[in-house]
Amino acid sequence: MSGTATRYLYLARHGEASPDEGELTANGRRQAVLLGERLREVPLSVIHHGPLPRARETARLVGEQLDGVPLRMSEPAGDYVPYVPPHEELPAESADFFLDFVLRFPAHERERGPGLAREAEERFTGPVPGGEPRHELVVTHNFLIGWLVRAALDAPAWRWLGLNQANAALTAIRYAPGRPASVAFFNDMAHLPEGLRWTGFRPEARA
Repeated sequence: MSGTATRYLYLARHGEASPDEGELTANGRRQAVLLGERLREVPLSVIHHGPLPRARETARLVGEQLDGVPLRMSEPAGDYVPYVPPHEELPAESADFFLDFVLRFPAHERERGPGLAREAEERFTGPVPGGEPRHELVVTHNFLIGWLVRAALDAPAWRWLGLNQANAALTAIRYAPGRPASVAFFNDMAHLPEGLRWTGFRPEARA
């Protein structure tokens, strides 16, 4: 693939949010700062973020720890259901559970989600034009991270379900010309102290 270079895509879920999801908690703000500190050695060219307050505030706090990395709001980095699988596509033992979960979300999130997910793949994945590698961060939500990891692994479309990301955890995917996408790491919380890890997971699902 002449004229293209490797994209390194970093994906982070927003920090812990208040019960009404209108802002970050004190823990969420601390998580975002620590995430930014971890990324100081990464030559980021841009921080994309979703439009909702919890993603926007996380991106701002991450950016404040870095040196002049621009922030760009992006609707495809928002919170939506990327794909609703038909019952027959799901494993028989978990089909009812997964569909019950998905159908709890508002109809507009389910209806517009697939189009936004396609836009996200077009905008954030694959090698980049030119001869220089590019490092980008997307501050987003749990579902989009699961969707992009699923796509990188060429897994079935329904498999975004069950791929969960903790608040301010970090995932990285490498898109090199002429090679399959490679998930370098997933749900990495090494930058967070023990008390700030695993938020965003149900208590019984925390390691």
